[in-house]
Amino acid sequence: MPYIAVTALSHVGLVRERNEDSLVVGPWTLCGTVTQNPQTLLFPFGRPLVVAVADGLGGQPAGEVASELVVRHLASLGAELDGEDALGDALRRCNHAVHSATDGRPDLAAMGTTIAGALVLPESLVVFNVGDSKVFRAAPDGLHQVSVDDSPPPAPGHRTTSAVTQTLGGSRGYHTIVPHIAAFELTEGDRYLVCSDGLTDPVPDEEIEDLLRVHDDGRAAFELWRAAIDAGGPDNITLALVRVSA
Repeated sequence: MPYIAVTALSHVGLVRERNEDSLVVGPWTLCGTVTQNPQTLLFPFGRPLVVAVADGLGGQPAGEVASELVVRHLASLGAELDGEDALGDALRRCNHAVHSATDGRPDLAAMGTTIAGALVLPESLVVFNVGDSKVFRAAPDGLHQVSVDDSPPPAPGHRTTSAVTQTLGGSRGYHTIVPHIAAFELTEGDRYLVCSDGLTDPVPDEEIEDLLRVHDDGRAAFELWRAAIDAGGPDNITLALVRVSA
């Protein structure tokens, strides 16, 4: 029987004082903790399975509160996430929930989070994101980013930018998000990487591609984390590798 294997980890990095990233894998969530050693979970194929990384906004209060709220909400939905429309509705509800959580709480004002992930369905895999966390497809012909960055082009001479133009929560209104959602044909052996920018900012795509080509999922997750640490670990590092296997 086909199954879905998800290998994940989350780490504070070398510079930040706390981990503001959160992770959801089906009903399982990981919020604000450190798992330097990758964990692998197996799920039966055929039921909706959501895998997503939420990166709380740095420079704003309570980023970890926003990211945890979002992943716990997605985890609670389970089989309700049965398609693109349901997923879009869920993301808009997450946005509303983050804003609502700040009512009467000046300590939470302007908190927000990115979200990026994959929803595995019986006939397709649906990629989604709001913000600049990313989803890649590791294919025989190379690594392809399949999420859409909500960020302006980097300045000349720079490879990345820390600015984001769209988040869940943050300083924008309740109904302003436009989630990026795209469905892909699902085939055995498909491999996707979902990650926060704590991986992609310090580690070039070419290095990520090389590590995924050489290593299986457990080792690849560890080597990706180590590459970000070796590059200075400037931000929280959270990643999940998703594979559909026979």
